[in-house]
Amino acid sequence: MVFTKEKLNLENGLKREWIISNGIGGYASSTIIGINTRKYHGLLIAPIAPPAGRQLVLSKIDEMIEIDGEQHILYSNMNKDYISKGYKYLESFQKEYMPIFIYKVGDVEIEKTICLEYKKNTVVINYKIKNKNHNTKLTLAPLINFRNYHYTMTDHKFKINQVYRNEKLEVILDDNVLNKIYIKVSDSKYIKHENNSYKNMFYLEEESRGFVSEENHAIPGIFEINVAPNEEKEISVICSLEENIDEITAKKIIEKEIKRLNKIVKDSLLIENKNTKENEEDFKKQMIIASDNFITYRPMFKTHTILAGYPWFLDWSRDTLISFEGLLLITKRFKIAKEVLSTCVKDIKCGLIPNGYSDYNNTPLYNSADASLLLFEQVQKYIEYTDDFKFIKDKIYKKLKSIIDNYSKGIDLDDNNIYLDIDGLIVSGQDNTQNTWMDAKYDGKAVTPRNGKVVEINALWYNALKIISKLAIKFGEKETSKGYEYLAEECKKSFSQRFYNKSKKCLYDVLGDDKIRPNQLFALSLTYPVLDLQSKEAKNVINVVEKKLLTPYGLRTLAKGEPNYVEIYEGDGYKRDTSYHQGITWVWLLGLYYNSLVNMLSTEKDKQEKENIKLKIETFKKKTEEVFKKEIYENACICGIAELYDSVKPYKAGGTINQAWSVAEVFRIIQ
Repeated sequence: MVFTKEKLNLENGLKREWIISNGIGGYASSTIIGINTRKYHGLLIAPIAPPAGRQLVLSKIDEMIEIDGEQHILYSNMNKDYISKGYKYLESFQKEYMPIFIYKVGDVEIEKTICLEYKKNTVVINYKIKNKNHNTKLTLAPLINFRNYHYTMTDHKFKINQVYRNEKLEVILDDNVLNKIYIKVSDSKYIKHENNSYKNMFYLEEESRGFVSEENHAIPGIFEINVAPNEEKEISVICSLEENIDEITAKKIIEKEIKRLNKIVKDSLLIENKNTKENEEDFKKQMIIASDNFITYRPMFKTHTILAGYPWFLDWSRDTLISFEGLLLITKRFKIAKEVLSTCVKDIKCGLIPNGYSDYNNTPLYNSADASLLLFEQVQKYIEYTDDFKFIKDKIYKKLKSIIDNYSKGIDLDDNNIYLDIDGLIVSGQDNTQNTWMDAKYDGKAVTPRNGKVVEINALWYNALKIISKLAIKFGEKETSKGYEYLAEECKKSFSQRFYNKSKKCLYDVLGDDKIRPNQLFALSLTYPVLDLQSKEAKNVINVVEKKLLTPYGLRTLAKGEPNYVEIYEGDGYKRDTSYHQGITWVWLLGLYYNSLVNMLSTEKDKQEKENIKLKIETFKKKTEEVFKKEIYENACICGIAELYDSVKPYKAGGTINQAWSVAEVFRIIQ
């Protein structure tokens, strides 16, 4: 993915971002022209309690080059009344494994590569300088900080204590002796600054989101590197929270990371077909690399997990499980898949798996009625890919049984209010308890209150009962299986009688709520659909979804024409939160639509209708690939897919810049 000079202008550059991660929740991210437009941008955002406690450590490196006495700034920053325009020297930006910037000033060329050390809070910035017959000097100014990545240091005056010895700089900001920042620049001269800072860096995206949009960064000093006439020189900057940066070689870190990513691609066995076209192979490769961004190690648990999205989400079980097949099973990362399932059930309580863990102290959060039921579907998928019943029996099966038992008896933990009603349907939630995926709140008030008998919760409940029934037979518990089958039949009977809305020819989103939403597709898309796939009702559901909800980028969360429908995601926190699930398009929902078509194809008896569904699936897959190939190569996040999109052209990206279930479900569909 290469952006050439003509595309690296201010307008294009501000709209396109990149991100790389370090496998423990840390990351580096900015725009393709190097201007930080978010408080979340930086070259080292480091988790102090991985993957939580993220801190902005290194905002950026500002470069200047002096050629025969004439100075040229290479950095690009934005203030409210001024923009430094170093991007005008950019010849290209490219990202295959990591971002590479190439600058050209006259006949002097500078190549800059940014790479994170895997599972360490360390970033390396490597410069290759090709100098012609000039006296040249490169000056590097690190802009450092140490603040929670959700906040900004507005009008802050930094207290800087620093020691420079043996070519290594040690910085303590604001007496934070527990988190020293280490910087080393090869072949350089260091010039210490007193009380220097970059003032009022302006974040364009934060202003548009209604947040504080300016902040200061500390500049402890500058590094100067002389480059002789006709010399080619390689300079490395290492910034880390690890003291042993003396032992780190930038070149080795870059080589090691490329080797690691290539192994993941190779082990997937997805692009070894020699007949595959080169551009198709590259797209698959980029999707596999994109999937790796989300797979994260939790040292406290000594297992892997999946981060929901960058830059601001941690691991949420709901997102993890929806992403599970696309990120781990398709790419054949089965060992990590086992760890992720184990992590999901590690802190199960009252039949609820944690929906997530606190960003501040890693305590489990139980605000979910669907995550525990989603677990059953992914256990089923894991078995289909691996045939590993032993792991499920030894580590997971008892946990699944406890989930069914607790949902049947009732769960009042954290106001979830989950219980099995006498009609065989599950009730969940209260007026201001948001425990489905449509969980937006503003000022403590639920935007889309969905308490009661929710369509996807009951579809998932039926599916869970059928899956555990089969497992019970497999593990020699036939009588237990009969009990699960009875509950499943009671659920299916009541679901068929009560959830179909004859006037709108689709399913109620919640009994008593006839808004047209995509959640009804859970009734068709799971391993065991609760709705008869060949029924008139099922076909009507698909027709309504296609006419009212389907867009090239996903499914609308609410049909146009419904009360409070919003089609553009913009504005401050209130405006965004109140539109989040009120018509905005979400990518991951394409997976529900795709699964529904595949399930209907598998049960269709009529030959002509079967051919029609086949054609619909192939057309859909091709369109999805076209749309998202362009997205990861050219648009919002290079080698990533956003959380959501506007529901009208030009379908502008919004939410997180790179979302796990967006990448996972698109990859699963096209693969």
